[in-house]
Amino acid sequence: MVFARANRLETGLLLVALFSLLTGLAFYVAGQARIASIVWFAGVIPVLAALLVEILRSLRKGDVGLDIVAALSMTAALVFGETMAAAVVAVMYSGGTFLESMADGRARREMLDLLSRVPRTATRYSNGGLEDASLDDIAPGDLLLIRQGDVVPVDGTVASDVAFVDTSALTGESLPARLSHDSEALSGSTNAGAPFDLMAKRPAKDSTYAGIVRLVEEAQRSKAPMARLADRWSLGFLVVTVVIALAAWWFTQDPIRAVAVLVVATPCPLILAVPVALTAGLSRAAHFGVLIKGAGPLEAMARIRTLILDKTGTLTDGRPTIVTINSYNSSSEDEVLRLAAALDQASKHPVAQAIVLAAKQKGVLLPLPSEVSEIPGEGVIGTVAGRKVVVGGNDFVAQHVTASRDHPDLTAGALLVAVAVDGQLAGHIVMADALRDGTREMFVGLRRQGVERIVLATGDRAEVAEQVTQGLGLDATRAGLTPDQKVLLVLTERKNGPVMMVGDGVNDAPALAAADVGVAMGARGAAASAEAADVVLLVDRIDRLGPGIEIARAARQIAVQSVVVGIGLSVLGMIAAAFGYLTPVQGALLQEVIDVAVILNALRALRIAPQVSSAASSAADANSLRPNL
Repeated sequence: MVFARANRLETGLLLVALFSLLTGLAFYVAGQARIASIVWFAGVIPVLAALLVEILRSLRKGDVGLDIVAALSMTAALVFGETMAAAVVAVMYSGGTFLESMADGRARREMLDLLSRVPRTATRYSNGGLEDASLDDIAPGDLLLIRQGDVVPVDGTVASDVAFVDTSALTGESLPARLSHDSEALSGSTNAGAPFDLMAKRPAKDSTYAGIVRLVEEAQRSKAPMARLADRWSLGFLVVTVVIALAAWWFTQDPIRAVAVLVVATPCPLILAVPVALTAGLSRAAHFGVLIKGAGPLEAMARIRTLILDKTGTLTDGRPTIVTINSYNSSSEDEVLRLAAALDQASKHPVAQAIVLAAKQKGVLLPLPSEVSEIPGEGVIGTVAGRKVVVGGNDFVAQHVTASRDHPDLTAGALLVAVAVDGQLAGHIVMADALRDGTREMFVGLRRQGVERIVLATGDRAEVAEQVTQGLGLDATRAGLTPDQKVLLVLTERKNGPVMMVGDGVNDAPALAAADVGVAMGARGAAASAEAADVVLLVDRIDRLGPGIEIARAARQIAVQSVVVGIGLSVLGMIAAAFGYLTPVQGALLQEVIDVAVILNALRALRIAPQVSSAASSAADANSLRPNL
């Protein structure tokens, strides 16, 4: 299973090098030194050839990496007949590249294609009937049928009397929107009500969703590549190695001493310790529900200074929950909830389903409704246990009662559901998109971890954003943002240091791609955001960010510790080899001892125990068992 996660070429090279080394040793022990030398030589050549190709590719890009030192040591050892030492170096190098490939691929899994959320076809009215037409064939003026649950395929105007759509993935509005006749419906939104007709306004390639896809592609192309931790040490180490090797050769006129220096200098602490520590960090983060797509994103995650968060579905739960229930005319709160939820069992409206869920979480037994009639976007009328019940918007319910009354004052972003029983107003259910549990504690922990700025970026209204974030101590709040404006915000915040962007909707995908680290809420988020992100939270918990960042920082710190100690020991070994105290084979064996030491240290990353947000996580676990009433 582990081998399957690494590149096939790198796995093959490691097997060839390891087989060659062991086979050669067998011949050497049997007294067949010449055959052993040939076997070792043959095993080194494929690894060296692949290494030279990689060096040429890097040089074309202007990169000078660790590969040059390994190539020099293997080449010098072969030229001067030290084939055993060359074989040991080949195994060390191929093993290191294998581990690095595993580090990049360990946490990866198949992500849904960015366009998978939008159907490839649309249902179009044609010649008095319906037909499935390719999106590329949809032209302005075509009349389309959008069924319940369908994603709107192109931008258009509502041709029916009313439509009810969920735009949270595009605009950040947490509650479904009611669209009247001739109102514009954006592609990428979802039909949350009854089927409606849509008049296409523009072709699919010019639609809102297609524009977001292009933004993601542009952001990914313009994103600066993250330099590997090992490569940031490589140039200085290369200079030191070459200077010591040339000095040993120059002053002693013995090329074997230079070969011994190069063999000892093979930067295995860098080649091995870094990927081992980071792979262990990836594994540890996954244990806490944080899927990091490779060693590069984990390194970047460890250096984050600015955190930008979307609101709906990220900072908030993204689903309406009951805040309060106001009961009137001798009705109790429990009775209002029971009757409303019983009737709403017949509706697929998101708000209706939220009320049903809240009642079930509270243990309320719900009778089956009868004679149900639903007016899309308005409300539901029916009979529950012999009583006439009406549930819906305040204006709609007011038409079915003998006397209405003032509804309670609402905070920004709240939603009011009125309930009438037998012609009298029984109560109001106030609903809102609540802040996620543990958010405040998480922010405190993140600041302790070195996050200097926390910014809210949402497409929702400013008054809603301010109401939700009140008392959180954010450094800035940016509301009413379009996808391209979120990208601009990410680029602007880069002046303060590496930026992490967290989101869940289609509108967040371009910003996730542009950020140094993009984090997607994978449990319920859009496929577009999961595809564009570097990190996916596998559980629907924002407070997992704290442990994720802490693990990334600790894993990187362990990797650096291993590199510093390993390089220090390698330099001492190079000096000893330069003075003739180590042969090439002895130098290779010494390097193996150093490798074991740094790898054992790097494996400490498997035991990282994050402290950030532990209290918040415990509180969230407890609160998740209780209904939000």
